Parts: sequence; C-alpha cells; structure tokens
Amino acid sequence: MARDTRRHLWRDIRVQLPFLAWLVVLWMLLWAQFTVLSFLTGLIVAVFVTRVFRLPTVALSGRINLWYTALFVVQFLFAVLRGALSVTRQVFDFRRQPGAAIIAVPLRYADDLVMTHVAVTSSLIPGSLIVEADRDRRILYLHVIGVRDAADVEMQRAGVLLWERRIVRALGDPAQYRALKADERAGLVGGTGGRAKGGAR
Repeated sequence: MARDTRRHLWRDIRVQLPFLAWLVVLWMLLWAQFTVLSFLTGLIVAVFVTRVFRLPTVALSGRINLWYTALFVVQFLFAVLRGALSVTRQVFDFRRQPGAAIIAVPLRYADDLVMTHVAVTSSLIPGSLIVEADRDRRILYLHVIGVRDAADVEMQRAGVLLWERRIVRALGDPAQYRALKADERAGLVGGTGGRAKGGAR
C-alpha cells in the first residue's frame, strides 16, 4: 500500500512539474527579473501555493510542439516590446486621449489550461488586462487601450484569438490541435502567421 502511495505521489509530481515550472516563469516575468534569487523565490512561492492551496491535479495535454513553442516565445517577446512602445506613444500623444474599452472574447478551442495561458499572455502584453474570465462560457473580458471605433475593437478581439491559436499549436491537446487544423483547412481561421500590434495582440 505504501509503495502504491509513493508511486502515485511521484506520478503527481511528474505530471505537475510543467505547471510548477510555469509558475516559476510567471513569477520571474511579473517581477521582470531573471536572476538566481528570482528563480529561487519563485520556486518557493510555487511550492507554497501548490502545497498550501491544494487543487485537483491539472490534466496537462502531454503534447508540446517545440517549434511552435519557440515561435510563441519569440512572438510574445516582440508583442511585449511593441505593446510597450505603443502605450508609450499613446501616453505622450497630448493631442488626443487614448480610447479604452472593455471587450468580450469568446475563445474557440480553450479548456481551463489554455484559457489560463491566453489570459496570462494577454495581461502581460502592455495595453491590455484581463478583468474577468467566464469559465463556463469560455469568455475572457479585457480592458484595452488604443481603441477608437468598432474596427479597433474587432482587431483587439482577433488579436486575442490569434494568441489562443498560437498556444493551441504549441501546447494544446491533440483534439484541440486537430480542431484548429480542420478550421484552418476550411478557411474559418487564419494560418500560422498573423500580425499582432500592441495591446492584447
């Protein structure tokens, strides 16, 4: 019985290890520090959170596409830089106030894990912030700046859906990835490219 318990414990640790690593990375991103001290404090916080505030085991997809993951990281870093420049430009544009809006984005492929990734990604890019997440209906609500008309709102919404597709390609489970590829073949969504400008994009 003790052997089964230990085996179950090690299996849980192995399954949760990517989630623990993601919490550490998220901690370092939030503090914008990539140092040994930041890593160690992030690890302590991640272990504390996962041990004290116990949640059911997260069912990870078990699928990681290294090419799309690397591409996602590059696109994300570029989007952060572009978003920061866009927000700075709007702040110092004294001729007009930057428009703002709260938009609803119904996600197409997301489960709890992908929805969380999309929400975190959108919030880390300057110019947009998640204000609410409707788990049951898979809808994210974002506060975005730099919008002046309905076309800008649709562009922001399309940007969030683009990030969802990028995350599904990189980390989504096989069923999500097949659904995305089927929609791409049917011409219902864009391909692997797509330009993302500031904000949630």
